Amino acid sequence: MHLFMEELIGENFLLIVIRVLIALVLSGLIGFERELKNHSAGFRTHILVGVGACLMMVLSLFGFEAYIDKYDNIRFDPARIPSYVISGIGFLGAGTIMVYGGTIRGLTTAASIWAVAGLGLVVGAGMYAVAVFTTLVILLSLVFLNNFEKLFTKGKQSFVIEIVAHSELAINKVIAILEEATLKISQVEVVKVENNLRSIFIKVEPKENLNRVILFEKLSAIDFIKSVSEK
Repeated sequence: MHLFMEELIGENFLLIVIRVLIALVLSGLIGFERELKNHSAGFRTHILVGVGACLMMVLSLFGFEAYIDKYDNIRFDPARIPSYVISGIGFLGAGTIMVYGGTIRGLTTAASIWAVAGLGLVVGAGMYAVAVFTTLVILLSLVFLNNFEKLFTKGKQSFVIEIVAHSELAINKVIAILEEATLKISQVEVVKVENNLRSIFIKVEPKENLNRVILFEKLSAIDFIKSVSEK
């Protein structure tokens, strides 16, 4: 029974479990930061990528030992599987990139997914210190550099108008009012809320002497709009 369990679990089982758990924690930290900012790929996505990449790495390191030991003529490159992980993760990152007019969103999240895959591979290879250091660097980049960037754009920051409306709304009427107020639209996002309701997020560049109360009143007067607010 003991021999059967040892053969079933394997001698490297505990080491693999530790590495998978470390990958879970580190990738989860980065995913949690993305989740807090309501990005499309959040906590669960980053954990799945990090743990999955770690699993591929430990498979590459330990999964073929029996064959190598049994057959002297077998040679195996442990970097072969990780190389496919690195190139193949691009499809998932591409799924987080969205284009709205001239604005592109999701590039940072796509990059973080790619980085988390690398973290998983590094943890799977047993390079724990490098993985922890890299996680800290990524988190500092995502959190503090974002705040640093805001210092330079202070006073120029755009604001977001959230409109909750029925699906029958003619969005060109909304655009016409914004253009009448000479507001520059930089981004439009439509999110389905319920069967017949949707939330429209319109990011506009600020303008001096803009009376937002009057603007919101004009928008609220459009047919099929339920509410208008600043997000």
